Amino acid sequence: MLKQKESIKGITPAKGVTIISKLRSSLHEKKEELLMVWVTEKQLKGDTLTQGIICEKARAIYGDLLNQTPRTSTDEASEDSFKASRGWFDNFRKRTGIHSVVRHGEAASSDVKAAEDYLKTFSELIEANGYIPQQVFNCDETGLTFM
Repeated sequence: MLKQKESIKGITPAKGVTIISKLRSSLHEKKEELLMVWVTEKQLKGDTLTQGIICEKARAIYGDLLNQTPRTSTDEASEDSFKASRGWFDNFRKRTGIHSVVRHGEAASSDVKAAEDYLKTFSELIEANGYIPQQVFNCDETGLTFM
């Protein structure tokens, strides 16, 4: 930014420039929206997601969107340049608030069948007693601290 100080100062609305910041294309917005849906689904299933997996999926989603979107010749040079780099990933994490989930102890070696059975039983219990979602809490691995 400091290196371009003079050129930025030279930009005025009289020359037809009203926005100086870089705008993200709608294709990139759609890519991140679809990627966030995918990440959320994977996290709800309990799958472990790494930076590599997320970046690979981002490239695949972007490629699919690129193939589905009609483009002009001026769009092609700028749109083909997406690389799911570490910098992009770090900024994506900041924008979306996702974080790495590492499973330890019981969570890493849990009985999936028993968990599914319990979920069904628990859902029936909630429905039978008329509880609302705001009355249900997860107390896994919680502790009380007294001062």
